[in-house]
Amino acid sequence: MPKIILTFLFLLMTSAMWSQTDAQRQLEERKEQLQKEIAAARNALNSEKKKEKSVISQITQQTAKIKLQEKLIATTEKQAKLLSDDIYTNQLKINALKKELEVLKKDYSKMIVKSYKSRSEQSRAMFLLSSQNFLQAYKRAQYMKQYSNYRKNQGDEINVKSKELTGYNEKLGVQKKEKQKLIVENEKEKVELEKEKQEQEKLMQSIKKDVKKYTAEISKKQKESKEIDRKIKRLIADAIAEANRKKAAANKKANPSTTAAATKKTETATTFELTPAEKVIANNFKSNRGRLPWPVEKGHVSLGYGDQPHPLQRSLVVHNSGVEISTESGTNARAVFGGEVLSVQVISGVNKAVYIQHGDYITVYLNLSKVYVGKGDKVSIKQNIGQIRTNGDTGKTVLKFLVLQNTTTLNPQSWLSNM
Repeated sequence: MPKIILTFLFLLMTSAMWSQTDAQRQLEERKEQLQKEIAAARNALNSEKKKEKSVISQITQQTAKIKLQEKLIATTEKQAKLLSDDIYTNQLKINALKKELEVLKKDYSKMIVKSYKSRSEQSRAMFLLSSQNFLQAYKRAQYMKQYSNYRKNQGDEINVKSKELTGYNEKLGVQKKEKQKLIVENEKEKVELEKEKQEQEKLMQSIKKDVKKYTAEISKKQKESKEIDRKIKRLIADAIAEANRKKAAANKKANPSTTAAATKKTETATTFELTPAEKVIANNFKSNRGRLPWPVEKGHVSLGYGDQPHPLQRSLVVHNSGVEISTESGTNARAVFGGEVLSVQVISGVNKAVYIQHGDYITVYLNLSKVYVGKGDKVSIKQNIGQIRTNGDTGKTVLKFLVLQNTTTLNPQSWLSNM
């Protein structure tokens, strides 16, 4: 009975170990992504310093880098905690194996002693010959054979458990080294983070006297951003109306008995009236939430989604309807999912946007200087759709990326992988 309990506990711990291994792999992938983003942010910041551009740009880039470092520290701490859990689990397995080995060795020892006492061939022969009939002699012979096999199996099991125990002890040693390495990495990142914060504080102090000027500049950019958001929603609302009118007309032609009220309802709907095929596309897009590729091959998030304090003027809350991804000059934007180009919009003379429809979901790629696709084109996942504009004043190359369902903006960071 104790052996059955020990086996059950062992299986339970093994199952937990598999789950933790998968979590550790995901954290390692997230850590690698963050390290890439930090490297990109560091390059962007160094580039800003070399160009001696606006202090605001430097502070913005530095804020993005600080946020990434904080995320990296948090991820590394999660890895260390998982390793601690693994170490604890493995220690429990080692303890359970030691107990199993102890029981096995005691049983084996008793068998050896018993076998030694009845080791002579004469005693075995007498045991068989003293049988009252042939059936009893056969059963005794079978018993002796089974007993011999059982003793051999016990010996083999002891060897297997001993090797398993050695393996877990070695694994435990490796895990302890990995944990120590993560702790050292984390401490190094914390020191680097503190340096970045001190440098940012110096920059903030250097522009304190010009706060009013910079605040006015920020407010102006926010107004421009809100106006662009209005244009985006207006364009999508118009596209919904046009698509629904066409479907209503086609439906009326195919079914003349369709009532005027039903036609009017379709035409005035504020959401896309989807065909069965379009519903499949929308469901496929939805099922890939959190797994979509980035809209650039490499880069880092320089401004996240939603309301947040501006890195320069903390009392000023800025709103971002998407995510801003800083990348290198000459980089192309790419589709995050297969779909159809809903529209190519000219925001200004140097700023274009591409809208790609995925059922009732739309992805928007803003701040393009060149566009490689046109309205109605079918695009595939990771297909280049345009070149991202490099701002002549700041020298920054930033893609603004949005995800919407009909006219409702969603958080892109919950849709892209390793965000």
